[in-house]
Amino acid sequence: MVSVPLEPGMPEYAPALRYAWRVCSVTSLGMLLIGMSASTLNVALPAVVRHFDASPLASNWILLAYLLVNTATLVFFGRVSDLLGRREIYLVGFALFTVASLLSGLAPGVGSLIALRAVQGLGAAMIIANGSAIMTDAFPSDRLSQGMGVYFGVLSVAQLAGPTLGGLIADLLGWRWIFWINVPAGLFAVIWGLSTLRRFPARGPRQSLDASGNLIVLAVLSATLFAVSEGSLPAGLFAGALVPVLVLVERRATNPVLDFRLLGERVLLMANLATFCNAVARASLILLAGLYFQAAQGADALTAGLGVLPVAAGMALGSPVSGALGRRVGPYALALGGSILCVAGLLILLLGSGPATQYGVLALGLFMAGCGSGTFLTGNTTQVMAGLAPENLGVVNGFRLMAMNVGVAVSVALTLGVLTSAVTPQLRAQVYAGTLSRLSPVALDQLMTGFRWTYAVLFGLAVLAAVFSALARAPRPRTPRPPRPHGPHGPHGVDG
Repeated sequence: MVSVPLEPGMPEYAPALRYAWRVCSVTSLGMLLIGMSASTLNVALPAVVRHFDASPLASNWILLAYLLVNTATLVFFGRVSDLLGRREIYLVGFALFTVASLLSGLAPGVGSLIALRAVQGLGAAMIIANGSAIMTDAFPSDRLSQGMGVYFGVLSVAQLAGPTLGGLIADLLGWRWIFWINVPAGLFAVIWGLSTLRRFPARGPRQSLDASGNLIVLAVLSATLFAVSEGSLPAGLFAGALVPVLVLVERRATNPVLDFRLLGERVLLMANLATFCNAVARASLILLAGLYFQAAQGADALTAGLGVLPVAAGMALGSPVSGALGRRVGPYALALGGSILCVAGLLILLLGSGPATQYGVLALGLFMAGCGSGTFLTGNTTQVMAGLAPENLGVVNGFRLMAMNVGVAVSVALTLGVLTSAVTPQLRAQVYAGTLSRLSPVALDQLMTGFRWTYAVLFGLAVLAAVFSALARAPRPRTPRPPRPHGPHGPHGVDG
């Protein structure tokens, strides 16, 4: 049932397509849940920080704990799902995410909230690691790009509604409801998934899992995120020292969590590098813009949520449109075109960053970056996943998602680190709490310098993503030339 090569005229085609769209409704619900959770908290973070009077370090890790655990376990759960069955791991992820959301709203302190955010990240990893693979299993190959367009389009809708909803909830109901709103959606997702998804047979014999590789990946990511967000040189050196150890361990592992042999093919390597750079460049835009409206302009959470809507609106438009175009222009063109749109959007934001910038300029830059992201994700995902053997779907998809999620985690850590590096240590807590604009003009000027630095870094990474996307083109197969007719003097028309 893996992207079966059914033709539209075959009797099996219509039932397979109907089942594929039911599967899409389940996986899209997972995307809705994950996307809504992330985008609501990005805008409501200052309310959470003010409630707990959290330090800058704790404020960072309210976001980073989720991203760290989610990223470090993606490939692991891709492998577990290949061995034990995707349906079961996928539904357990829904249940775990729902319970963690309920308990997060009851957290008595910032430390317990950070721990529960890590549990949320574990459940989200089970969901994300399987969504694209389940879609690829279910859809006929000629409709896969359409399914992926809807799949990522739902993520865009979640990101479209999430910031406004997050601001509204934070202002009217309080920060705890940012987490509790996930509970009814999660319960429905479990029930609908149980009744809809067919059981996927385990792929191959039961094999050992790479526990040591997972632990090293977790350590490398933890040190990297701490180094980037806090500017810690010792943490950065520790992460760098662990990288060759990770490569050595993974090359000797029977079932490595990171199979570096998958990067032996140039197209796959370039596509994954483009995935990483694009994620770093665009993933923190809603968070960054939300902090701009609250910390620099003194807006409330609801106003900030409305202000960042162009990012999600662009993604909501770019994903389904690119999915429809995918049958005509191909995934390579979509990935490259989306990357170029991201570059253009970030350039507008870089050139227009300032405390008195017209909102229309910011909205245009945010919209173009969002539209480019939605287009890139649809094209890049289809480019990587199409044509894979069934037994490699989970591992390759997990590797792709890990590249993207490492980019997301680095994006958040990098954005917060660069942004707050421009202000004095005494003022950093005011940035996270969204109250810096109430202080002196000097403090505001420092913050705007931080915004310009941050946009410059993200712009450079978007350019890199476009370069890697351009290099991810598959080589055209050579067609042999037809033999030339033999002349009277032999095959080349000359004597001899």
